[in-house]
Amino acid sequence: MLSEPTLTSRPEGGWDIPLLVWHADGPLRAVSSGPLGGGIGVRHWVLNATVPMSYDRDDPAAHLAALAADLALDGPGVGLLTGVDVAEVVARTDTGVRAWATVGLGTPVLAAAPAPAGLVQRVGTVNIVVYVPARLADSALVNAVATATEAKTQAITELGLPGTGTPTDAVTVLCPVDGPEAAYGGPRSTWGAPLARAVHAAVLSGGARAVVPWSEQLPD
Repeated sequence: MLSEPTLTSRPEGGWDIPLLVWHADGPLRAVSSGPLGGGIGVRHWVLNATVPMSYDRDDPAAHLAALAADLALDGPGVGLLTGVDVAEVVARTDTGVRAWATVGLGTPVLAAAPAPAGLVQRVGTVNIVVYVPARLADSALVNAVATATEAKTQAITELGLPGTGTPTDAVTVLCPVDGPEAAYGGPRSTWGAPLARAVHAAVLSGGARAVVPWSEQLPD
């Protein structure tokens, strides 16, 4: 089982910068596109860290590993970064599937659009974390990432934004290591359907609010 996230912070640059942490009560199977703990494997925690919009480190995995060490997070986990204040996380549940999203849509892009010359990726970012209460096969985990991405894109379209996401979005899906294995994670499968609805609802709700990047909320 994956916990509800805990909000904490870290001191950096004279400010307390927000961190969101999910703990597992035992090992979980996971698939993630995050900079730390990406791929498929067993994970014990998820960390979603706010960073300034000026963030330009070229070692995000090492940065996240250091933050995890400071929090005494044991074992392998997943680390994500966003320019959004992670305290603004939106949670939705559907048929036992739980989804959380931190939604920064200040830099929407169309996935297949040509990149303009000199493009600098801003870290606004939509980060999605999902817990499915059934063991998913590797193929179903990969399919679940696609389903979550489709649901995110549907929400962005319904918000009227000219994009399919942002350049730095990430998805993490976790599930138990034991139990009967579900073979499918598509949007009409047993677990993919509620996953899609939960992710869609979370991103739609988060994107409907006026979200100001955390670093742009700071006093001058």
